[in-house]
This record gives sequence, C-alpha cells and structure tokens, in this order.
Amino acid sequence: MIYRTLGSTNERVSAIGVGGWHLGLPKVSESESISIVRSAIDRGINFLDNSWDYNEGASEVRMGNALKDGYRERAFLMTKIDGRSKKEATRQLEESLRRLQVETIDLVQHHEILRFEDPYRIFEEDGANAALIEARRAGKIRYIGFTGHKDPQIHLHMLKIASEQNFKFDAVQMPLNVMDAHFRSFENLVLPELVRQKIGVLGMKCMANGILLKSGTVTAIECLHYALNLPTSVVITGMDSMEILDQACRAVETFRPLTGQEVGTILANTAEAALTGRYEPFKTSSLFDATAMNPQWLGEESEKVRQMMPQQ
Repeated sequence: MIYRTLGSTNERVSAIGVGGWHLGLPKVSESESISIVRSAIDRGINFLDNSWDYNEGASEVRMGNALKDGYRERAFLMTKIDGRSKKEATRQLEESLRRLQVETIDLVQHHEILRFEDPYRIFEEDGANAALIEARRAGKIRYIGFTGHKDPQIHLHMLKIASEQNFKFDAVQMPLNVMDAHFRSFENLVLPELVRQKIGVLGMKCMANGILLKSGTVTAIECLHYALNLPTSVVITGMDSMEILDQACRAVETFRPLTGQEVGTILANTAEAALTGRYEPFKTSSLFDATAMNPQWLGEESEKVRQMMPQQ
C-alpha cells in the first residue's frame, strides 16, 4: 500500500480509500460489506469514506459493525453531514456517531456543496461549521472538510468564504478523473489551490460508478492510475465486491508515476468523449444531487442568509 500525508495534518492515509456508498446497496449483503471493509484494512487501506445520508444510514451502520474487534484502531474514519444549520448538522453528526459506534470520527465533511449559497449558510453564526467546531472541541471529531461534485467555481467560492472567516479546511473532496481534465475541470481550477494551501486532496468519481468505462476510451486500472498520479492524498473508489477490492489493490501495486507522454496519451484518448460532460452526469444533471432531492436534510435557512440573496 502507498501512504500519503493528508494535507497539513500529520496523518498518514492510504492512497486508495473505501467508498462507503456501495457498502449499503441492496445487492451487497451486510456480511459481504463487513468482509470488504475488514479485508481492505487487512490489506493496508486505512481510509474509510461514508456519509450520513448513504442508503438511509445503512452504509454507516454496516461500517460501524465492520469496525468492531479492533478494526477501528487501524482506520482513518471519515463521514459527511448535509445539514447547513447548526441544529441540523449537530443532529446528523450525533446520529453518525451512534451508527458508526465510535466516540470520535477522524474527519467530518460538509457534504454536497453544490450551490453558491451553501458557504454562506454553513459559515453564518448558527451555521453548520459552528457545530463542527464545537464537536471538534468536544473531541467528537478531529478534522473538518467539504465535498462537492457540481462546479469547480463553487469549490473556489467555498474556499474564499472560509478564508474570509479565517478558517482553513483540513481536506476537500472532489471529482478527479480522466474526463474531468477536459470539462469544467476540478483538476485544472481547484487542485492547484488546494496544493498551494496544503489542504488534503480527496479524489472521488475516478470512474463515476463505472460510467466513464462505458465510453470505451479507458480501462478501470488506467482510471485509478491517472487519479493516483495527481497530487491526491486519497483516491476514494466504490467497492461492492471482493473483486473490486482486488482491482483497487492491484492498481496500487502496479502504480508508478506516469510520464508526460503517458498522461498525454490518456487525455488524448478521452478528449472527444469528455467534451460535453456526457460521462460526468454529476456535473451536468441532478442524478447525483441527493440534497437537491431532499432539501429537508439541509435544515432551516435563516432570515439573515435570505436577506443576503438577490431578490426576485
């Protein structure tokens, strides 16, 4: 296993992480999901991804069960919350702690920063970041980050608002893949800023749940190698079977830094397919926008934030 440092922290995390969403899918039994997590940890993968909203909590419950019997001590545990208000973020965090059966979560991230108003809601006085800061002081969480998959400009806006609040995130999660390099690119726009600020880079959607592979322009191993070749702390990939876990481990075992010519060849092969965003529907459609379909997860929007928004 390859280990890298998570941004400005001293945490050593595996270059590949276990995506939590797949663990709670109906087609994956609980016993199988527990085996996947424990086998991943046994093989050196210590970074575990999850979210409060994955599969109505089943993903967190299963991961919590997998972390019994000494596995918690060997893992760097991350989950996400959707609440934008302090009240709702606190409620979701407490629920995640119960499901995961832990006293402390290593990294908690503001999930699905998809709207330009999200940073204002999160950083207001009674916003979600106040809840996470309180939880960090109480020892319930250790680090704070945010995620999003829609538009790199929204990520940059979130970083800007955080800076205005004298707050620095420990990690940021975003799509990093062979198609992203060509279309509304997080790699080109956000990644350099994270590297400059020494914020941990969490790459996701390196295969977009297999959608990128349907283009016929790239293989699964090439997708993983490309993402590993970027200055990522962790490349998070979904694992719904032992075969997919084997594939991820094989990608790490065979990885070596790509030459400029190798990167150029991969990008040339994927350029035409990538130009319209067809294979990145998380950017171009609402299919991946769970909080848009469930706005109640965000909590109440304060009058102060409403006043900041342009009037119709």
